[in-house]
Amino acid sequence: MAPDPTSWQNANPGDLSDLLPEISASHSETVLAGATAAAPGWAATPLPERIELLRAAQKALYAHQEELAQGICREIGKPIVEARSESAALVTKIDFAISDAERFLTEESPDDCPQPSRVRLRPRGPTLVVGPFNFPLHLSNGPSTAHLLAGNPVILKPSPLAPHVCARYAQLIAPIFPPGVFQVAQGGAHLARALAFDPRIRSVVFTGSFTAGRALLAELAALDPAKDVALELGGKNAVIVLRDADFFRAASSIAEATCLTAGQRCNATARVLVEASVLSAFIRDLTPAFLPYQPNWPADESTKLGPLTTSASVDRFRTALQPIDGATFVLPGKVVEKIGLRKGYYVEPCVRAWSNSPTYLAHPSARQEFFAPVLEIIPIEGIEAIISAHNAVPFGLTASVFTASRKNFEHLANHLLVSNVYANLPTTFSPSALPFGGWGDSGNHHPGGRGFIRFATDEQVLQEARDSLS
Repeated sequence: MAPDPTSWQNANPGDLSDLLPEISASHSETVLAGATAAAPGWAATPLPERIELLRAAQKALYAHQEELAQGICREIGKPIVEARSESAALVTKIDFAISDAERFLTEESPDDCPQPSRVRLRPRGPTLVVGPFNFPLHLSNGPSTAHLLAGNPVILKPSPLAPHVCARYAQLIAPIFPPGVFQVAQGGAHLARALAFDPRIRSVVFTGSFTAGRALLAELAALDPAKDVALELGGKNAVIVLRDADFFRAASSIAEATCLTAGQRCNATARVLVEASVLSAFIRDLTPAFLPYQPNWPADESTKLGPLTTSASVDRFRTALQPIDGATFVLPGKVVEKIGLRKGYYVEPCVRAWSNSPTYLAHPSARQEFFAPVLEIIPIEGIEAIISAHNAVPFGLTASVFTASRKNFEHLANHLLVSNVYANLPTTFSPSALPFGGWGDSGNHHPGGRGFIRFATDEQVLQEARDSLS
């Protein structure tokens, strides 16, 4: 692993001639010392005061939603309409987190114990949040807010692909809290490891690839088993289309969930398991559903498909364009060098149909997360065969079932190895009002949505001999 650069400069992925300001790397000891010094005072701060400060942060974020959305759009190439949804989610997420704090951080007194007892959740200590590039603010704000409410100082280490918008986010909220309670640390993998493995960090929240997350969890568990590690990893999310489905509705949802954020979402639709007897009819509706998703300048209000974020992403996308025995292209996909006069990382969606499930499952593509607008269609006959094919892929984040039958939906939900199952909705539905976490290669069951605050604390039980304390 090469050392992190001391400084770097990114370009707008939609216009590579638009260079963002140079960013300087942070020193790990500076932020660690600040968080460590702040921990006792922040832990002792009563919950109502923490909530009051989070409300002030919420107001600051609300007042700067458009600025943050423009920053997301420019820095990672997310279409501006999507970027505005992300910046708006920062505000609503704080409401959900405060509701969770008021529910879960309340001390309980069981009435069926032999002695007076109390159960409470205590702050754990300084927390590292390693954020992703695809949702640089939303997927950093969620765990940061939960840990702050729990009484833990937070160090946010953004993706080096989105340093500026995260720095602006920190500028808006960090001054609201006592010194050291919320800090941003800029750098790459070396900085993330230096922070994660420091014994002063008591929780790590990592959003990223399965390979990196698995290695991090294994090493930390061996060295410091009391350190909590929450992993939100990748997905190879499936849509299941049964013969009684509304094909037009299914096709519209699939195209949207394949192309949102240019497919750079952990819950993007990557594969469709369709009953073989209706394959042709389904594809007739699917092909035109992709027509609105043409690559375009991300700052344009009408854009539905912006660029990929890096040249490496384009290289990975190119691998899906190669001919494969047993698969035919429904949409061939394409790398688009320019949109108008702007050179960027633009691509057209790739959709390919496999001849059968065994052929698909035998190919490495079945376990590869392209993280780009690539969709694979696999014809399968029968619900039990669909369940088997779905569960043969080790990712387990989201799945959608398109059917008119509640019985079939419930049967599939009971047997699919996946944590979030939707009926007649996109795989990207995932509202903040519900828990969100992955099974298998998609994570370690920590909910990234509602209830996450339980994983930001340590449970403590207090018991006392009756009538022994005055």
